[in-house]
Amino acid sequence: MALIEPTPLGRPKNTRTVGKSFQPTFLIIFTLLMTSAIGARLAYLQIVEGANHRKRAESNRIRMIPKQPERGNIFDRYGKLLASTRYPRSVYLWPMAHTKPSWPVVGARLSQILDIPQSEIEKKLVAAGRNSSSLIRIARDLNEAEITALKEYQNELTDVEIHLDAVRYYPHGRPMAHVLGYTRELTAEQLKQKRQEGYRLGDVIGQMGVEKAYEKQLRGEWGGQQVEVDGAGRPLRVLGEKQAKAGNDLHLTIDLEMQKTAEKALGTRNGAIVALNPKNGAVLALVSHPTFDPNIFSKQKLSQKDWDTVQGEEHPLVNRALSVFPPASTFKIVTTTAALESGKFSPSTVLQTYGSLTIGGTTFGEWNHAGFGPLGFVGALQWSSDTFFYQIARGVGGPTLIEWTRKYGFGEKTGFEFTSEEAKGLVPDETWKQKVWKMPWTVGDSINMSIGQGALQTTPLQVAIMFAVPANGGDRVQPHLLKDNEDAKSWRSSLNIKPSTMKILREGLRKVVSEGTGKALNIPSLPPVAGKSGTAEAWKRGVKQNHAWFGAYAPDDKPEVLIVAFAEHSGGGGGSVAAPMIKEIMEEYFHRKYPGKYQKPEAKK
Repeated sequence: MALIEPTPLGRPKNTRTVGKSFQPTFLIIFTLLMTSAIGARLAYLQIVEGANHRKRAESNRIRMIPKQPERGNIFDRYGKLLASTRYPRSVYLWPMAHTKPSWPVVGARLSQILDIPQSEIEKKLVAAGRNSSSLIRIARDLNEAEITALKEYQNELTDVEIHLDAVRYYPHGRPMAHVLGYTRELTAEQLKQKRQEGYRLGDVIGQMGVEKAYEKQLRGEWGGQQVEVDGAGRPLRVLGEKQAKAGNDLHLTIDLEMQKTAEKALGTRNGAIVALNPKNGAVLALVSHPTFDPNIFSKQKLSQKDWDTVQGEEHPLVNRALSVFPPASTFKIVTTTAALESGKFSPSTVLQTYGSLTIGGTTFGEWNHAGFGPLGFVGALQWSSDTFFYQIARGVGGPTLIEWTRKYGFGEKTGFEFTSEEAKGLVPDETWKQKVWKMPWTVGDSINMSIGQGALQTTPLQVAIMFAVPANGGDRVQPHLLKDNEDAKSWRSSLNIKPSTMKILREGLRKVVSEGTGKALNIPSLPPVAGKSGTAEAWKRGVKQNHAWFGAYAPDDKPEVLIVAFAEHSGGGGGSVAAPMIKEIMEEYFHRKYPGKYQKPEAKK
C-alpha cells in the first residue's frame, strides 16, 4: 500500500538561498569590472607602453654596431692635403661584458695585452650603461703586437671585438700644428656638455685650431649596422644598415709652402709669424714656436715622452700668434695716424729730436741716445725716433691716441675663427688705470703708449691687421682661414683716413726699408718692400731679453703679401732678428710666383 503524503496548502516552501537577492547582479558587475580592468591594462601595455616594451625586447634581441663617421679632409689654398684619416684597428666591448661570469678572466687579459688598468676599462663600460645597445671602444690604434696577442687569446676573450676606426692624420706634423690643432677623445666633462648634441662615449672632438673652430662641419654623422643576436649575444643576421656620413672637406687660405718656410725661418726661437693677404685678410701662414706634433693625440695613450713635448715652461700648446706682447715701435703707425687725423699736426710738421726728453719730471730716452736732428713724420718712421713721437703724444693727448688705437682693432678680438684661443689684448685708458693702479692717466702714459710700450698689449695677428691698413690704402681687414669667399669687400671696413695721412705712412714705411732700420729687406732678390721694426723691452728671469718685431709688405705700391715676424726674448732688435725671417719667406713666395723676375739669393756657403 502506497504511502501518500498530503499536499500542503498554498505555494510549496523553497528553502534555497544561494543566488537570491542581489548576488547575481553583484557577480555580473564584478566580472565586468575585472574584465574591464584587465582589458584596460592590456590596452595600456600594448598601446601606451607598447613602444617601450618592444624597444626593451628588441634591445635584448637587436644590437647596433656603430660605424664612426670619417672627419672631413682639410686642404690648403692650392688643394694640398693638410689633414686626413687613417684606419687603425680598435677594441670594442658590449657594455654588459663586465657583469658576466667570464669578466674576471677577460678583463685581466685585456688589461695585460692593452696595458690599460682593468678599472679604467670597467669605468668606460659603466659610464655607457649596461642596457646600452652600442659597442664601446676601450682601446684604439692597436699595434701588431697587441693584435697578435688578442688573436692568441681569442678563446678566452669572449665578447671582445676588433673593428677598423677612422683616426685623424696630419701628414705635415709640426709646421701645421697651431693652425690645424688636433682631435682627442671627449673628456668626461666635455661628454656631459656635448651629449645633447649627439656625442657619445669614445667620440673624438676638435680640441684646438681649425679642428675645434670647424668641428660641426668636419665631424660628420654616425652610422651603423642593426644586427639580430641570439641569447648568447652572437650575431644571427644583419637587419639594416645606415651609412655613416662623412664630414665636409675644408679648403683653407693657408699656403702650405709659405707655412713651411715661415716655420723654418722662425727656427728654434720662441715667437710667431703671421702672413696675410692685405687686401682681404686671408691668412697665408700662421706659425708659433715652440710647436708640437698633433699626431700624438691620435694615440690611445700618450707616453711620458709625448707628454714632455707638449708640456713644460715654454708652453708648446700656446699659440703665440694669438697671445699678447707689447708691440714696440711698430705701433708708431697708429701714433702717426692719430697725430695727422687729429689736425693737431700737419704732414709738413718737423720736430727736433734729442738724446732724451724730460716730461713731467720723468726722463724718456732716445734709442740711439743721441737723437737724429730735425725730422718730419717720414724721417721719424724711417729712423724710428722715440723723442719725435714723445712730442707727438704730448700734443695729441691720451684720449685721441687711445681712440685711434681702438679703431685699428687693438683691445678686442679680431673676428678670427679661433675665438677661444685668441687674446683680445689691452688698450689702457683712464678707467683701466684708476681701477688697476688707483692713479689718474698722465702724459707719461701717453708717451709710453706712443712707442708701443707701457701697459699696451697686442697680438702678432693684431699687429698684422695694423700693417694691412697702410698696405691696402686705409681699410681694416678681418683675418680668416676659410677659403670660401675671398671677395675683398666682405672682409674690409674703411677707417676713413685722409689720403695725405696715407701718403705719409706709405712713404715712411718704404723709407724704413730703403734707407732706415729695415735695410735687410732692401735687396734685388725682392720687389720693393715697405715695413717697420720694433724692439720691446722685456725681462726673463730677471734678465733683460727684449722682444724683436718686424712687419712688412710687398710690393710697396701694390702689396700682395704682408708678413709680421715676432721673436720672443730674442735679445736683439727687430731689424737684425725679425727682418731676416721676413726676407726668407718673401723670397720663397715671390720666386715661386714669379720665376726669374727677381734675382735669386746667393747660395749659403
